[in-house]
Amino acid sequence: MTDMDMQVARYDTAVLLLPNVLRERARELTYRDRAVAEELRLRMGRPLSVLLPRGEMELGRENVTRRELELLVELATGASVHASQREIQNGYISCRGGCRVGLCGSVYLSEGRMAGYSVYSSAAIRIAREKRGVADGLLPELWREGRFHSTLIIAPPGGGKTTLLREIVRKLATSDPSRPGLRVALCDERGEIAALWEGRPQLDVGERTDILDACPKPKAVLTVLRSMNPQVIALDEITDPEDVAAVERARNCGVALLATVHAADVEDLTARPLYRDMLCGNVFENIVTIRLKNGRREYQVRDGRNGA
Repeated sequence: MTDMDMQVARYDTAVLLLPNVLRERARELTYRDRAVAEELRLRMGRPLSVLLPRGEMELGRENVTRRELELLVELATGASVHASQREIQNGYISCRGGCRVGLCGSVYLSEGRMAGYSVYSSAAIRIAREKRGVADGLLPELWREGRFHSTLIIAPPGGGKTTLLREIVRKLATSDPSRPGLRVALCDERGEIAALWEGRPQLDVGERTDILDACPKPKAVLTVLRSMNPQVIALDEITDPEDVAAVERARNCGVALLATVHAADVEDLTARPLYRDMLCGNVFENIVTIRLKNGRREYQVRDGRNGA
């Protein structure tokens, strides 16, 4: 099976989460577009759409109904919405095969916290993507003096951060003729990196990777530090002071880090006090910026020490 065939197979798996009528519309997409599709979008009162590298495209003219959104949730949870309530309270559902369904709508609260949805208004089916080889030219720049140096990946939303992080994790945790694989602890709070399903990763994250799924990042970092003796800790999307405090603690324990953050570039990141302080603390020795150029992603590495 070629890489394109594998990508199309993942799209077809995501399509199975759709109700029958929407499923048929999604299958009308060309083979080439199915291979690069990133998301399927359902919005009540609007046609089903697909997110492609060139932008969002509507599929058909019939509008998505409230019942179709409810059926999507039933299919995504295996007709067990109650069993998936913890995830739904966080706004998403993790599905077999590595897909993730993000949800929006009218929420209801319990003791001041989100308890669920009374009505769904839209959903985004995130299609799991593996792009092997995207880190091959980059990895040698992340090693110095025979070891992997802590690395922060920067890009805007949808810029390919998670895909790159997953591939770096896979390469670090896999032995090759030049070195044994490293012990990588993967803090996969939203289940997007490894897509753990009944204890098994649906996406390849390497032979020596230990996965902590559905645990808030600050707690997850401290847990794997205490329990798994990692050489590298990987996590997606540093977003708040608790995340920063956890990675700083891990760095002070001598563990290398691999993480991502939403930003247009380093200058955008340093304009925010939370991240500026983290960079000035030399937590990350490498900073990788992802940019889209002529429809392709390019990676630039710079020294992250001394405030980048």
